[in-house]
Amino acid sequence: MNNTRPENVGILGMEIYFPKTYVAQEDLEKFDGVSAGKYTVGLGQTNMSFCGDREDIYSLSLNAVSNLLEKYNVDPHSIGRLEVGTETVIDKAKSIKTVLMDLFAASGNTSIDGIDTINACYGGTSALHNALQWIESSYWDGRNAIVVAGDIAVYEKGPARPTGGAGVVAMLIGPNAPITFESGLRGVHMENVYDFYKPDMESEYPRVDGKLSISCYLRAIDNCYGRYRNTFERKYSPSKFDLSQVDYAIFHSPYNKLVQKSFGRMLYNDFLNNPNEEKFKSLQQYASLKPEETYFNTDLEKALISLSKEDYNTKVAPSTLLAKQLGNTYCGSTYSGLLSLFNERSKDLIGKRVLTFSYGSGLSASAFSFKVRSSIEEMVQKVDLKNRLDARTRVTPEEFTSTLTLREQRHNLKDYTPSDSVNSLFPNSFYLKRVDDVGRRQYDRTYSTLRRVYNVAKCLKKI
Repeated sequence: MNNTRPENVGILGMEIYFPKTYVAQEDLEKFDGVSAGKYTVGLGQTNMSFCGDREDIYSLSLNAVSNLLEKYNVDPHSIGRLEVGTETVIDKAKSIKTVLMDLFAASGNTSIDGIDTINACYGGTSALHNALQWIESSYWDGRNAIVVAGDIAVYEKGPARPTGGAGVVAMLIGPNAPITFESGLRGVHMENVYDFYKPDMESEYPRVDGKLSISCYLRAIDNCYGRYRNTFERKYSPSKFDLSQVDYAIFHSPYNKLVQKSFGRMLYNDFLNNPNEEKFKSLQQYASLKPEETYFNTDLEKALISLSKEDYNTKVAPSTLLAKQLGNTYCGSTYSGLLSLFNERSKDLIGKRVLTFSYGSGLSASAFSFKVRSSIEEMVQKVDLKNRLDARTRVTPEEFTSTLTLREQRHNLKDYTPSDSVNSLFPNSFYLKRVDDVGRRQYDRTYSTLRRVYNVAKCLKKI
């Protein structure tokens, strides 16, 4: 047992897996017969990743974690906790984490704590906080943790379908990290609402009350931001907190336009807290409005977006690359934003504070922050986002629609072999090989011509 209390707990390494196939939002606009710009400008989206019947949340998570282990040369015995945050549920009892234990089988390390955490898009953040708190607690045994956050987001035909996506982020968590969380700085807000939920286990598709969901999201920002501010001011008294104390900001991104509104919403909270500041002169007419009267006030929304535009471009836009390219990855969304920021601003982050807002319908939300202590250039090189995004395959909306129809037909199906070609996958990817007659799932892995396909249970053994 290591009795030395850990310092600078945070992220030691990151990896992301996303499917090789994507559909362009501009193509979807034409296919759906909507006005040009409805998805690309109205939603602020560029492309959307998706997967067929060869990939599921197990295979995506296997790929993210195996890549993390391999790229960072992680000793399997150095991992003592593995937490998964997702809302993509295959089995009502068996966790994704148990499937990921196959990656540690060859090493003999079965002493790894943690299971899955589920609450819409917030599960990844809860899993991360669980891992951080374990390392900071008296239960910590000196080993590192891995956190997995991601989903396959699909919607039935209709206006919500362009807000789907797919991807899984894996994070290596431990002490003496280049990216450290500001301990004790957090604002939390939780309620019982039905803005987005999945009561039907026979379908991947959610039930969504769009207007309610937006109001819940904005209300959560108000509460989390205010509580974060109060905690900040107690911790750093007599310092006052507002957005000037934030170098960068990351948001859960159902679609990019909501991120722009959300940053403006934080500025609105700064205005309510300091209404007499000269820079808020244009907002005085909105000072007396009740919060519920402001959520869909288009005049206020335009004023806030205009007032925050310069700061948005500097502080938020660098974190939106993957959200625009992959779409909504649910639990992975906030952390794909983190990877995007690293990719876009790696040379400018040391010593900077990054404010993060994570939201999951139902609802659970929090605002927290971290600082970058040292260079993350090696991490950026290992993730290699630009080349991997460029290596994807753009497919037609017809192919995209056909693939989602196939997923509908095979959801929860037993005794079948997937029909998608493994050639549509990235090299070295785990994929679903077969589902047997009692629902047990078998996986293989693709390799280049120099390496053969082999079973997941043997993935760490020598060939």
